[in-house]
Amino acid sequence: MSDTATRPTLYLVATPIGNLEDITLRAIRVLKEVDLIACEDTRQTQKLLNHYSISTRTTSYHEHNEAAKSEELVKQIEAGASVALVTDAGMPGISDPGYRLITLAIRRHIPVVPVPGACAFLAALVASGLPTDSFRFNGFLAAKSGQRSATLEAIRNSSHTQIFYEAPHRVIETLMDVVEIFGGTRPVVIAREITKLHEEFLRGPAAEALEKLRARQAVKGEITLLIGKAEESADTARVGTAAPSRPTIRQRVQQLMSEEKLDEKAALKRVAKERGVSKSEAYREMQREK
Repeated sequence: MSDTATRPTLYLVATPIGNLEDITLRAIRVLKEVDLIACEDTRQTQKLLNHYSISTRTTSYHEHNEAAKSEELVKQIEAGASVALVTDAGMPGISDPGYRLITLAIRRHIPVVPVPGACAFLAALVASGLPTDSFRFNGFLAAKSGQRSATLEAIRNSSHTQIFYEAPHRVIETLMDVVEIFGGTRPVVIAREITKLHEEFLRGPAAEALEKLRARQAVKGEITLLIGKAEESADTARVGTAAPSRPTIRQRVQQLMSEEKLDEKAALKRVAKERGVSKSEAYREMQREK
């Protein structure tokens, strides 16, 4: 198929994740040639377009108008227009809007052409120092502690490098969950502000990474969290022994009382928050464990 943006096509165009120079020549050409650019935030995209003197008309396409806007954009393409889909940063459809439009275009037999480029989780992975032979990208972790813990528990024995996006105001809580579920020695990498002025890679055991972040007044910027794969011990390899199970509520309460000198009431409150349950539910479970 001829790579010209003058024919009716949906182009999925990767945009920089920070440094404006991280865009391909092909992406710049396509953005100049298409009839319309569908943007997650037109104001954010306009900064990029102005930087490269691109005057193409823009329209908004975001999570709150995806359903109606997808139909509208597809109709324009069917009428002969070429459309480029971009997000604020990175590749459309990767933890960003785009899926509905892409699937609708495919159902209507409209050509869908990717224009690859910057992607935060891949940049973080290759510079992390963690194994890249087998990995899994999971998007954003759940905001609620209980759901987040359940997700982490499910991958505790994973043989893949695990990758998540995380909000800066939640990353310390998430690392606390990682330490509790995976253990403090599990290797992690916090990739922060990738390609930007304050780019940082914090590498090391989970407990050390947690303490370093706790020592800061605030954690800012866009964050990618990478968790190293589980190491299979010799004994596990020989007899298939399962890794230690997650501590019970009573065990966790006792651990907090011992390590952080909390009284039982404060320790129980902490555990309830970690598990995403009410304090009364945690108390009842602790009583059943006696």
